[in-house]
Formats: sequence, C-alpha cells, structure tokens
Amino acid sequence: MTLVLEQLLNGLQLGVTLFLLAAGLTLIFGIMGIINLAHGALYMVGAYAGALTAKATGSFLLAVPAGLAAAGLTGIIIEYIVIRRLYDRDHLDQVLATYGLILFLNELVTILFGRQPLFVGVPPALSGAVEIIPGVPYSVYRLTIIAVGLMLALGLFLLITRTRLGMLIRAGATHREMVRALGVDIRLLYTLVFGLGALLAGFAGVMAGPLLSVQVGMGEQILIMTFVVVVVGGVGSIKGAFFGALIVGIVDTLLRAFMPMLMRGLVTNTSEADALSAGLSSMGVYVLMALVLLVRPQGLFAARG
Repeated sequence: MTLVLEQLLNGLQLGVTLFLLAAGLTLIFGIMGIINLAHGALYMVGAYAGALTAKATGSFLLAVPAGLAAAGLTGIIIEYIVIRRLYDRDHLDQVLATYGLILFLNELVTILFGRQPLFVGVPPALSGAVEIIPGVPYSVYRLTIIAVGLMLALGLFLLITRTRLGMLIRAGATHREMVRALGVDIRLLYTLVFGLGALLAGFAGVMAGPLLSVQVGMGEQILIMTFVVVVVGGVGSIKGAFFGALIVGIVDTLLRAFMPMLMRGLVTNTSEADALSAGLSSMGVYVLMALVLLVRPQGLFAARG
C-alpha cells in the first residue's frame, strides 16, 4: 500500500509537469494552428537558465525568475522571427521549421555550455521528506511541485475563462477573422499566447532541474509524451490538457513501477522479464492514446468549435 501511494504521488507530480508543457502546446495549436516541435526546447532553455543561475548564486529563488525570463524571451523571439511567418503555411512547413529550431537551439546550448550535464541540488528549504500518512514519507520538493502546478492550473483556468484576455484567446481559437475585424491586434494576441506557453514550459524546466540532469536534448524526451497528453485530452482544451496530463503521468509511472514485478511473476527468466517489462512500460501511454482515439477521436475534452 505504501509503494502504491508513493507511485501515485510520483505520477501526479509527472502529470503536473506534463500539464505545464501541454497547456502551452495545446493553446498554441488550438489558437494559432501551429504545430510547435520546438516547445520542448523552451523547456530545456528554462532548465538551463535556472540551473546556471542556481549554480552561480546558490539561490533557487533567483533561478525560478531567471528560467521564466529566459524561456519567455526566447519564445517571443522565436514567434517574432520564425513562427509569425508560418501562420498561413501548411503543417508540413511548420513541422520542418520548428524541427530546425530544435537543432539550432540544441547546437547553440552545446556551443555555449557544452554537452556535460548540469546537476541542480534540491533547495535546502524543500529538502527532506514529510509523512503523508503515518509511515509513508514523501519528498517535500515533489509535493511542492504538485502544489504549485495545481495552483498554476487553477490560475490558467481562471485566466482563460474569467478575463478579457481569456475571452479574446477563446474567440481567436474559433473566430479568428471576426476578432481581427473587431479591431483586436491578432498578431499581438498570438505573441502573448506563444509567450505564455513558453513561460509555462520554462517553469516546468526549472522545477524539473533538481529531479533530472539538465542536458542538451532533454526537451525532446518529454515532448513526445506531451503530444500524447494533448491528443488524449483534446486539442485546444486546457481542461483536457490537465486531465490528460494526470492520466498519462499516473499510467506511465504505475506501469514503470509495477510492470517488472508482474513480468517476473509470469516469466521465469529474469533478464527476459526485465526486457519485456521495459518495452511494455514504454508502450503503455501510446496504447492508452490509441484506446482513447478509438472511443473519442476528438479526445476526452475536445475544445468546442
């Protein structure tokens, strides 16, 4: 029971991280119609900026705004120089251009900082563990990620549903020409949306730094799973991104935690059992995506057109 609860919390933490990435990705595609493969690179930029700032200053509190600023500024520059020219192009052009951005940003980071991974320590104030229930300790830092991520999810939901900017964002997703006809600067709106997505990705990168090694290409590793979240939840839906991220995070974590034990009970050869469990665990979220598409091709919470 203790192990199950711990893995459920790990899955929730992964799900919150995926949501921060998927929310920006689904907004960018749902509103701007852009397939942005470089979204994971913004996650990497935030992680690097946060790690370097924490290393230089010894303060994680300074690392967070540094990561947000770096990712947000990079996102705005990318939107102004590259993405703005892709709005009226087909998706193949968008995929090729944003894939090129991945290569460019990875090489730029390699030239500036090298290929040696960076390691960030957990902030002293958030180190250690706390008992969730008696006898079940859990990382304070991971709990912090969960709490902050849930607050950001609530804040983003309120921004989209309760503010004038949110009204324009929702209108721009479905009635782009009408919004433009009403005098709204649609290009500025797109820049704000892209910048918001970049900020969320950068924040996810900063928070993931103490849990993972910060290295070149780290964005591509999580980007694929982020696309799975968007497909499962429904393209263009913040609600879908949230619940899709939690489902994918928990399913992936539970499979990786318990599939080896299950396979060892079914297969006598330990090495074969481990190899089989690794493959099945990696396939799990994609099988989940296929099942969702079979039942609801538009995703669990498709945005209303």
